[in-house]
Amino acid sequence: MIEMINNPVLTGFHPDPSICRVGDDYYIATSTFQWFPGVEIHHSRDLVHWHRLGGVLDNTRLLDMTGVPDSGGVWAPCLSYADGRFYLIYSNVKTYRNYFKDVDNYLTTSEHILGPWEDPIYLNSSGFDPSLFHDDDGKKYVLNQIWDQRDKQRSFAGIALQEYDVKAKALTGVPVNIFKGSEIGSVEGPNLYKIDGMYYLICAEGGTFYEHAVTVARSDKITGPYVISPYHPLLSSAGHPELRLQKCGHGSIVQTKSGEWYLAHLCGRPNGNGDRCMLGRETAIQRLRRTPDDWFKLDNTSGFAEESVPAPDLPAYQGEQEPEKQTFHGKLPVAFKTLRIPLDERWMAFNTERESLILYGKESMESLHTQSLAGIRRDCFNFTAETKIHFRPVNFQQTAGMALYYDTTNYFYLNISWDENRGRILQLLVCDHGEIRMGSDTIALSEEIEAVFMRMDISNDSAEFYWSPDGQEYNRIGEVLDATSLSDDYYDQERHGLRFTGTFITLCCQDTSGQRCPAEFDYLTYHRKGEDNAG
Repeated sequence: MIEMINNPVLTGFHPDPSICRVGDDYYIATSTFQWFPGVEIHHSRDLVHWHRLGGVLDNTRLLDMTGVPDSGGVWAPCLSYADGRFYLIYSNVKTYRNYFKDVDNYLTTSEHILGPWEDPIYLNSSGFDPSLFHDDDGKKYVLNQIWDQRDKQRSFAGIALQEYDVKAKALTGVPVNIFKGSEIGSVEGPNLYKIDGMYYLICAEGGTFYEHAVTVARSDKITGPYVISPYHPLLSSAGHPELRLQKCGHGSIVQTKSGEWYLAHLCGRPNGNGDRCMLGRETAIQRLRRTPDDWFKLDNTSGFAEESVPAPDLPAYQGEQEPEKQTFHGKLPVAFKTLRIPLDERWMAFNTERESLILYGKESMESLHTQSLAGIRRDCFNFTAETKIHFRPVNFQQTAGMALYYDTTNYFYLNISWDENRGRILQLLVCDHGEIRMGSDTIALSEEIEAVFMRMDISNDSAEFYWSPDGQEYNRIGEVLDATSLSDDYYDQERHGLRFTGTFITLCCQDTSGQRCPAEFDYLTYHRKGEDNAG
């Protein structure tokens, strides 16, 4: 019986996949944007089952995102392997919403996938989505999208190619614009491969939303000219709202030992919620075939990305399963991310006896610098999440709790704070495009309540919050909230700019008084519900 790859293989916010094989091991690197550690890596040996290794840019020596905007930071990494080393190339985007894009591109290497990674080498800032190509003559080349800030209508100016000098650890020579894209437009996300003496350039086009696509072009010379495939585009879901996998694009390819070809690509699932993909942009895998004239096509009859495709004939690989209940054994579990920076001992500690997490209050939920916040991705449509929090604020500037968080302008936040007239209170805050409103049923907490149990219950497009003084009987607080507002697609692009990330379940603590009021979280449970979460 042929085993099947069930898509998406990486559910929830895992965009811009870069796939590579090293012997029997397969790795996918994905974008993390403002979330730290940067560049998420997953491992597999069968392309079916994937195990999270975590973010590899795990200290500020490798990645400093202090102050980057929402959806800035790490864009579209490229992971490759040559000369006995892993090569990781990535962007750190400082600004991107207006005419200019301040995009610093870096390269780091390591003998092992989990590091240690060498000090990053600055490459250029001429455009985003950098990648590295290793030619069979030993030369290496950096590719990236060229950003032309002079005209927003023609800002995607093509794909630059420039040689990289390994000894000098720097780019050398003059960059060459090798490909200006197809009629789809907005060419980006370049990946270059040499197959049977020909150079194959795989790019993303159409923008990363519903017009997204994968374009293939090839040349017998690395500098071109590149001829677009007659089977263009290789992949797109544009114009087909009936497809479950939407936004298909931004691909990279890998060949198995037995010669089979697969494409890892970005996708999104609106799941009946109009055009809003609440899980963010995810990663799927499609099987490819070579045509008689040596181009690539999807290996199916539909011509579109499918939710289930045949896997290669490889030994089954299970990896480790992430536990439903996350406790804290002196460190954050691998699934957890923080915002922009690592949380050091000034803002985070652990109670090893209770296996709990302590966050010391820092800046507000609007901060682009230092937030005491840690969380995990929403990766399914229906789930419940729960925590138990110990928190004793003494003024209104101290707040802590549990949030369903998209970014600094959109989140739902169940929290404990303090009021001059009522003392310690429990409240539900809703932030919508930066406008905060407080729920009408704020609850005064008696002194006898030592800890508060908090729960969120998410059913596809709706979110409800509950609390309990004892973990037995739960009471709802606030109204049913529209969970689709926590998505890339909720934003008016003209008014608010583009967004590219996904929803997180977070534990957080704020103290703008500067007193570092601590909040202790005993655990975080994340229980997926329903068959639609498979994959």
